[in-house]
Amino acid sequence: MIAIHRLAILFLLVLNLLALAGCNRDRDPEETAAVANEPTVAPASATETTERSETQRLNAFLDQVYERNVAAYPEWETSLGRKTDQQGEWNDYSDAYSAAQLELAKIDLENLRAGFDYVQLDANGKLSYDLFVYNIEQRMDDAAWMRHDYVVDQFRGQVAGLFAFLQNEHRIESAADAEDYVRRIAGMREVFAEMTRQLQDRADFGVMTPAFAYPDMITDVSRMTGGYPVSEAETENPLIRDFRKKLDQLAPGEETHDQLEQSAITALQGPFREGAEMLLAELGRQQSLMQENYGVWSLPDGDAYYRNRIRHHTTLDLDPEEIHQIGLDDVERIHEEMRAIMDQVGFEGTLQEFFAFVRTDPNNFYEDSDAGREQFLAEARQQIAEIEALADQYFNILPKASLEVRRVEPWRENSTSIAFYDRPSEDGSRPGIYYANMKDMANFQKYVFTAITYHESVPGHHFQIANAMELENIPQFRKSSGYGAYTEGWALYAEQLAREMGFYQDPMRNFGRLQDEIWRSVRLVTDTGIHAMHWTRQQAIDYFLENTPLSEGDIVTEVERFFVNPGQALGYKLGMLKILELREHARQELGDDFDIRAFHDVVIGRGAMPLPVLESQVNDWIACERSPACAARD
Repeated sequence: MIAIHRLAILFLLVLNLLALAGCNRDRDPEETAAVANEPTVAPASATETTERSETQRLNAFLDQVYERNVAAYPEWETSLGRKTDQQGEWNDYSDAYSAAQLELAKIDLENLRAGFDYVQLDANGKLSYDLFVYNIEQRMDDAAWMRHDYVVDQFRGQVAGLFAFLQNEHRIESAADAEDYVRRIAGMREVFAEMTRQLQDRADFGVMTPAFAYPDMITDVSRMTGGYPVSEAETENPLIRDFRKKLDQLAPGEETHDQLEQSAITALQGPFREGAEMLLAELGRQQSLMQENYGVWSLPDGDAYYRNRIRHHTTLDLDPEEIHQIGLDDVERIHEEMRAIMDQVGFEGTLQEFFAFVRTDPNNFYEDSDAGREQFLAEARQQIAEIEALADQYFNILPKASLEVRRVEPWRENSTSIAFYDRPSEDGSRPGIYYANMKDMANFQKYVFTAITYHESVPGHHFQIANAMELENIPQFRKSSGYGAYTEGWALYAEQLAREMGFYQDPMRNFGRLQDEIWRSVRLVTDTGIHAMHWTRQQAIDYFLENTPLSEGDIVTEVERFFVNPGQALGYKLGMLKILELREHARQELGDDFDIRAFHDVVIGRGAMPLPVLESQVNDWIACERSPACAARD
């Protein structure tokens, strides 16, 4: 998955340009909605129309909107590698600011519709127009359900994401950068205070995180916000450790390292600790109130909210019952393929007995040590190198950004997923990063992680996301947008593509690929089971245990993830199925003229898009390939 971040990380630049809540803290939210720097639509004179196409004019407008939005979110600026006078600030996470930004988006939509002639746009311009409209309309739909979202949970790392952001994205190349880092440490007080306010508001509304989540949440927040110098604990706070490490790489200047470090300590012991204690107190209060583990059906208008989450994460308008049946059918299909591998390796017994064998097979695990972790990292880097050696046979365009493989830092292992991808920076100074969570090597299966590596790195997330960021002649928002079913569907498709490229020669590694795929198929069954069919936590765990060889520890993590992030897990398999369906359709229509590289150009060479839009793009490409006039024009 993407480090939404987790996505997962604190802020994903996903479906909506404005899904993040951030601001210039000196600006009143209501005042923001009426700011004078609203993007303008230049009139299209006859001369201008001759000199400059309607699409170029549209791109200029969309880029104006994009730049205004980026400037509204200090963390987004930093993530893109930009250094501005807001570098020491956090996003504003208040509901009021989110509402103000939504009003600006509505004005943008009005200006788009009034200022541009859709008919005169070229194909690329029409795609940009359609995506911009889709993003804002989806955001408007989502806004009605803002109070249903869990403010803090055990999976998405709302607090861990702040720490990961400072560590991975806030560069220190000068004393001023270091001072901005300290400002952000102190500024966490207001972020924690806003989380506390929202936790209280949501509880009053009838929305609290399921009971099982509180022990992990409280433990993780305590671990991250404690340690020396925040407390007298022997462990060191991860922020001061990261800050000192970055200072050591900085040449001494007018302000000494000791002075800068002392300012960080003061911030940690003062406003930072005050905010952390406030947040922990509210989590403790809610823990005493929440005794149940229910899906979102139990929330106010929960069934309607779940349908919103399905639309948001899958970009499809499907009923939960339909998705549930798709999952059941796919589980049955994959079980048959698994039984074929059982025969291949000579295993005698039932499929469930084979699952038990896989969970305990010593050959399926690395040594539970730092040496075992290093062995995995080395194997993952080798897998990446092997794919890259064959990539030009399957792709015409490959990203320039480099890719690194890293272990999830121990201080945030409890607040992240099994593995995830962090996109590179806009300026190329930070590579794409494939993170693997190696907290518990006893549950870290070799067979399945072969497929996970292809998913999170190449030909998966890195090829799609980094490539989109490097596209030319498209508006900036299309380089950073994301749609769960598209991005995760591509990454799951990439696991199968690696098989078609000649990998997984070991039958058990291929079984690991099927294990990863059925994992996503079971999600269709369990996510809908929990949120639409009132399944209990234990029912979902039992179904997973019966139908997959995942370890019980991973299964519990998965099921608890579904409870707090409804619908998100549906996109993987539904997206993969759509891409495979479109590929088969193209093969049937084009016959010997079908080129897998050209197909991949259409799928990941135009930026992320909702699945219905992707289908239209593939159908247009097929028609063009069959039309000599269209092919010649392109």
